[in-house]
Amino acid sequence: MRIVSLLASATEMIAALGCLDQMVGRSHECDYPPEVLQLPLVSTVQITVEGSSSEIDAQIKQLARSKQNVQENALKALSIYQINTDLLQHLQPDIIFTQTQCEVCAVSERDVRFALQQVTGLHPQIVSLAPYRLSDVWEDMLRVGKALERAKQAEQLIKGYQHRLENLRQRSAALVAQQGKGQPRVGVLEWLDPLMAAGNWTPELVSYAGGENVFGEVGIHSPWLDWQTLTAANPDVLLLSPCGFSLERTLLELPLLQERTEWQQLDAVREGRVYLIDGNYYMNRSGPRLVESAELIAYCLWGKQLGIAPDSNGWLHLA
Repeated sequence: MRIVSLLASATEMIAALGCLDQMVGRSHECDYPPEVLQLPLVSTVQITVEGSSSEIDAQIKQLARSKQNVQENALKALSIYQINTDLLQHLQPDIIFTQTQCEVCAVSERDVRFALQQVTGLHPQIVSLAPYRLSDVWEDMLRVGKALERAKQAEQLIKGYQHRLENLRQRSAALVAQQGKGQPRVGVLEWLDPLMAAGNWTPELVSYAGGENVFGEVGIHSPWLDWQTLTAANPDVLLLSPCGFSLERTLLELPLLQERTEWQQLDAVREGRVYLIDGNYYMNRSGPRLVESAELIAYCLWGKQLGIAPDSNGWLHLA
């Protein structure tokens, strides 16, 4: 089987199922495990991702406005992503993994189908993932497993992920009870300028970690947030995890927050309870490492009391 993955989380699922050796192409966002970096890039991004948060946001919103003024058959020209159809023709994949959840976050099924219209004699199976909550992520894992004829392995992996999460819930619940102060109120920011809270599966991760999620709802896209709402909610702990940003990139964006007078008014800032979590590798990637994302959140809340040691390169305490 010749596999092309245009979704980073699908690539991680493929790797977990032991099928990485069957991949022949990847998206520009597929960077884990490291072995995939040697594979040819089938997609590229058509906006300037090196800009600031506000500049990236402005580019995306401009594309969205432009879509309202064109016909359906021209929409592909306005997509954020471009697929190399010549390379796709050369690779001759039997199966392509993509997604329908968010056209901003990754190559979409619409992008793939448009690209396939431009190649000859290529009729791969298209498997689209659509994760909005953790149960969807597990369903996607099963979908990938079935497509790769590894359904039993997928079921076993899911049981293992769920067991780790339940173990985390029990550990964090014990710490909440031990401290007798109730769950810490946690605000997670998925974008910094403009502010955006984290939705979809993130509230579930916070719950497993022993926190009370302040913004965003399970299974619903991340909501925009204004400073008045943030300061009024005044969470006990603030987690910064911009979508697609590494820790280093997030640190570069910090002045956007620190220059605001409202920032200094937040209890989490005054009490030193602001943490950065890698949004590219963990929080925003709807694959196996969401389990470790929950553990990272819990470590930010409880530290060494938790009794686990998550990736030290995945988080940072903002002193």
